[in-house]
Amino acid sequence: MSQDYAVFCGLDVGKETHHATALTPDGERIFDAPMPQGEAELRELFTALSEHGLALVIVDQPNTIGALPVAVARETGCEVAYLPGLAMRRMADLHPGAAKTDARDAYVIADTGRVMPHALRPVDVGEEALAELTVLVGFDDDLAAEATRLTNRVRGLLTQVHPALERVLGPRVGQKATLALLAKFGGPVGLKQAGKRRLLTAARKANPRGAEDLVEAIWTALGEQSVVVPGTKAADQVLPKLAASLTDTLDQRAEIAAQVEEVLDAHPLAGVLTSMPGVGVRTAARILLEVGDGSNFPTSGHLAAYAGLAPVTRRSGTSIKGEFPARSGNKHLKRAFFLSAFAALRADPISRAYYDKKRAEGKKHNAALICLARRRCDVLHAMLRNGSFYEPRQPQSKAA
Repeated sequence: MSQDYAVFCGLDVGKETHHATALTPDGERIFDAPMPQGEAELRELFTALSEHGLALVIVDQPNTIGALPVAVARETGCEVAYLPGLAMRRMADLHPGAAKTDARDAYVIADTGRVMPHALRPVDVGEEALAELTVLVGFDDDLAAEATRLTNRVRGLLTQVHPALERVLGPRVGQKATLALLAKFGGPVGLKQAGKRRLLTAARKANPRGAEDLVEAIWTALGEQSVVVPGTKAADQVLPKLAASLTDTLDQRAEIAAQVEEVLDAHPLAGVLTSMPGVGVRTAARILLEVGDGSNFPTSGHLAAYAGLAPVTRRSGTSIKGEFPARSGNKHLKRAFFLSAFAALRADPISRAYYDKKRAEGKKHNAALICLARRRCDVLHAMLRNGSFYEPRQPQSKAA
């Protein structure tokens, strides 16, 4: 972003109306009024501000309700920046007054851009691929939460009426054969009445692989409990509906994953991200949305701190000294790094060796994974910086 701005326009975005405050480099307020969520009004404001010179429009939310102001500002020749909500609240504490109004927030946003430009983050250029990924990944997150809720509900019902059956079906509740049996026959009563032969036929139709072992385990579990727990009849009626809903949700996730992969292939960094072991389509899309090309992070340490992977040092005199896990950072990015590190334990021998080394040092599973994610963050930052694919490090040969 350029530093020679004639106007700093802070925009506290809202669903129906925004509040805009425009300041000159000297802090003079040249505009301060609410604006409706409409293209014509926003275009008129940004055009008028551009008459003073190059204008910087700063928003507190660049997506969803802030997408239209960002697009209109770019069309009128204004540059756009983003001030994160947490940084805005901390800056608000430095300004006099304790009121929480849209007008005050808009002024804080504009004044922060004027006196502390390093606190701003550039908004990614509105590439079609990134815009589509934002929508698709957001919907996939909703589907993932719904799948988790339905899975927990199914396992909870099975635990309530037949714990032995839950121990068999619970870990397999996301498999096609399990969902087909639950959707067709219901709970323990329906499964037992169907008989072993019908269960085997239905399981083979859904997924031939492992159908015999699954049915055998179900039949053994059904024989371990003869008493009928109150609520079993209702569970047999509810479980088929839950299984059908879970099947539909998982099918939608599969469709969205295919669409995300198709859109991701159009981005030049897609191959760079997916070349790293443990980084799949969903993880690559999330990293791309949160990090972009990595140019906003001068070093890998900046990226690790943004993701919440770098430890926080606390020192005060001689009584307080040490480093502690970070509780802040981008939680979506941190989760993506954590899950990719977990997946790399099987896909990458180098990652597995580093993880085993940390476990041997006495670290627990999650702590060792965080260490591995931090190490992989360094590698990923170098890959994004150079635009290069992942190259596994070759072990050095020992001298004779």
